[in-house]
Parts: sequence; C-alpha cells; structure tokens
Amino acid sequence: MSEVIKILGISGSLRRNSYNSAALKAAQELQPEGVIIEIADISQIPFFNEDLEAEGVPLVVEEFKKNIAEADALLIATPEYNYSIPPVLKNALDWASRAGKPLDGKPLGIISASTGMFGGARVQYHLRQVCVGLNLQPLNKPEVFIMNAHTKFDKSGALNDEFTRNAISKLLQGLVIKTLQLKK
Repeated sequence: MSEVIKILGISGSLRRNSYNSAALKAAQELQPEGVIIEIADISQIPFFNEDLEAEGVPLVVEEFKKNIAEADALLIATPEYNYSIPPVLKNALDWASRAGKPLDGKPLGIISASTGMFGGARVQYHLRQVCVGLNLQPLNKPEVFIMNAHTKFDKSGALNDEFTRNAISKLLQGLVIKTLQLKK
C-alpha cells in the first residue's frame, strides 16, 4: 500500500478503565502497515443544543469535526447501554452531523465490548440504524463483539485474548479494503 490510511478511533465510553477504549488501543497495536489509528477524545463535547450551535460551534466540536474530515475512515468501539448507543457517543455523532457533514460517506468499522454474553451486539445493530441517517458506510463483516470483556483484558487494559486480537486484525484489514474501494 503506497498511501497511508488514517483511521480515527472513537470510544463510546468515558469510563477510566473502559474495555472499549482498551479495544481501540489494541487496534492501534494491531494496525496494518500503512495505517495510522488516532483516538479522539469526546469527553469534553457539550450536549448538542441548537441555541449553543447558533452562538457559535464550540471549539472542541470544531476540532472533532476536523479530525473526522481528515480521517479516511472511522473505528467506533462502544459499550451497549440499555440496548442502545451511549449518550456521549450519540451526542458526538449528532454534533458531527451538522454543517460541513464530515461523516457523510465515511467508511466505518465497529467494535463493541461488554461484560455480558452478547458482547454489545444490540448496540452495533442500533448504531448501524443511525449510520443510515448519517450516510456512514459501515463495514458489515467481520463483526467484532467482545463478550465477557472482563476476561479478555488484563489489569493494565492490554488485550490478552488471541481470538479477539485476530478478530480486530481482520476488521482492520476489511476496513482498509473498504476505504480504498470507496476512494476509487
């Protein structure tokens, strides 16, 4: 691969020892040659409010949108909250869907990690519904559900499960292929 593919990782969790944030860090370790994964910090993005937007889009939101626009693809790792998308992630996507629309047509890989036995499957399906309105281009296969996440990461947050490491590697390879196809 001659050109560098830039992927922006976004965690749907703000928890200090988040398994989803740890999954993004594992993706950085596993990134294929010619790929750079940077991780966005969405913790300071205020709740979307059209009054706030009318006063001037907050700098943190402008920076987030700029990072999305400069990325070739996105990688979201998110927990499932009540069968759905965590508010912090949905809020960030809502802000990014406004003027300029940097999400439009962007390829997307999805990972979910959960301590439960479904690994966040329901959040992935709900996120895919949201992708329709945002015109994101989610990768359909492979799917990465990290179930029983508390058994797959060590105390320092390192991913120590070989099956999951392979699944993330395959997802990244698929995301690169999709990204290159969409760039043609």
